[in-house]
Amino acid sequence: MVTVRSSPVDAPEAHELLAEYFRSRTEGFALQGVAYRTTFPDPAAFVPPAGVFVVLEDDAGEPQGCGGIRLIAPGPLGARYELKHLYLRPETRGRGWGRLLVEDLERRAREFDAAELVLDTHHSLEAAAALYARTGFTPVERYNDNPNATRWYGKPLG
Repeated sequence: MVTVRSSPVDAPEAHELLAEYFRSRTEGFALQGVAYRTTFPDPAAFVPPAGVFVVLEDDAGEPQGCGGIRLIAPGPLGARYELKHLYLRPETRGRGWGRLLVEDLERRAREFDAAELVLDTHHSLEAAAALYARTGFTPVERYNDNPNATRWYGKPLG
């Protein structure tokens, strides 16, 4: 059975998954002739109630994916958390695990009394955009200055 558990963002398995994620983004952006800015997250941003980071483990207990939410400035609906660093190892994709991660993080945002969950992404990440649409996210106005993002999505949690 696949499990999703909380993890410090700087724990070894979380750091390894994030390094893979950043490496894949750097390579993907390079193919488009675009530079990708890697910034490992501040661990304090992912400590409850400011946020949480999770690791998804497969049936054998091996880390295969990760993601987190962090509190950002309130939006028009009120308290707002941002979905960050959603990643699954390529060989595990297509199993519904991305949905598990998003749903788990959404549940945790609700537990923190978030009114809205937002995220940013890049237009080249079509599978991610499809996942976000399937889990109820819709396009919103740009809410940050992330140089790696070209699309912004939100989901009311009220």
